Amino acid sequence: MAPESPLIFRKGLDRKHEVAGRLADDYHSDLVAKLKQDGFAFRSGRLTVHLAREFGFCYGVDRAVDYAYQARVRFPDRRIFLTGEIIHNPHVNDQLRGQGIRFLSDDGESAQDITRDDVVILPAFGVAIDVLDGLVARGCTLVDTTCGSVLNVWKNVKRYTAEGVTSIIHGKYWHEETRATASQARQDGRGHYLVVLDRTQAQFACDYVRSGGDRQAFMATFADAASPDFDPDVHLERIGCANQTTMLSSESLEVGQMFRAAMLDRYGESELASRFRAFDTICSATQDRQDAVIALLAEHRIDLMLVLGGHNSSNTYNLARMCADTVPTYHVADPNALMSCDQIAHRPVHSHHQVVADGWLPDGPVTVGLTSGASTPDTLVGAVIERLDALANAGARPRQEASASV
Repeated sequence: MAPESPLIFRKGLDRKHEVAGRLADDYHSDLVAKLKQDGFAFRSGRLTVHLAREFGFCYGVDRAVDYAYQARVRFPDRRIFLTGEIIHNPHVNDQLRGQGIRFLSDDGESAQDITRDDVVILPAFGVAIDVLDGLVARGCTLVDTTCGSVLNVWKNVKRYTAEGVTSIIHGKYWHEETRATASQARQDGRGHYLVVLDRTQAQFACDYVRSGGDRQAFMATFADAASPDFDPDVHLERIGCANQTTMLSSESLEVGQMFRAAMLDRYGESELASRFRAFDTICSATQDRQDAVIALLAEHRIDLMLVLGGHNSSNTYNLARMCADTVPTYHVADPNALMSCDQIAHRPVHSHHQVVADGWLPDGPVTVGLTSGASTPDTLVGAVIERLDALANAGARPRQEASASV
């Protein structure tokens, strides 16, 4: 007999009011709320902080965390698991672990141990089709927090596959969201995809579109980033562009234009419409945060930029990339990274590792720009501002003189 269909929650668990207070306690900052009312600026002694006008938790992240809290209240006596990090912020993930929610990505945990009595939360990035199918087969209760922007990308790549079009995905092939999107493009083994990380990889693929080349070299370049049995001589004849929603929007648009130009050169204007598809799948929250950083740097003279968020957060990393070309920029994971006036622990742009930099906070009057990734709660933003104030004005004057101002 076929197993019963599992219960899947996709629109909350009817416990929103019960968890609202706990969420506020864990993630709300009175200081940040005041700054939003007072012009997004903080002045204290020699320190000025300008906060980007769009930052922190986006709707999709807020919803995912809310659903996880609701699940704990709705099922107080059942084991609850997450397939992996619900979002890329260690503080938030540790808060969930503290509530007894277990992560299948942690050592000692396995999806093979899931039973129909368990609850499994799917993260905001979504999960690959085979992961979902495996959980459905186990009959457990599912709480699906997949972001609507991600679902929008899936809709488009599924349409590409239905039309016999290969999905070109601008993203990180190892990222949970991109793996999930690639699985949607695959659809029962019929579709094909190619994941390009950056302009360099896009140019390599575009050159192949135009004139072919060394197939072996192509497959070596995209060994982990192409669908099984991918054949560049066949599967680049009709392509459609999509992207990981948290990538740098200007780069995604440029990658799309590169592929359009390559297809135009290869096949001509008359065949372009039948061979090339494009759809802007950068989420609005990612775009808003990137636009806000551009505006902040244009409007204010900034001595240095702090970008707050998990070091494995794609959207946070891209915010740091945008700032680093203009001003000294430090991508910090939490307030503790501001070790002293002289030392800061940060992840440099184009590096995969945290380092400690010296001499980061200038003497005299200093103006700091501050933003945070879409998975970073306001509590951490407020704590960073307080830490900056303490470091910049150590021993200078009574703490109560600090104020938020326009």
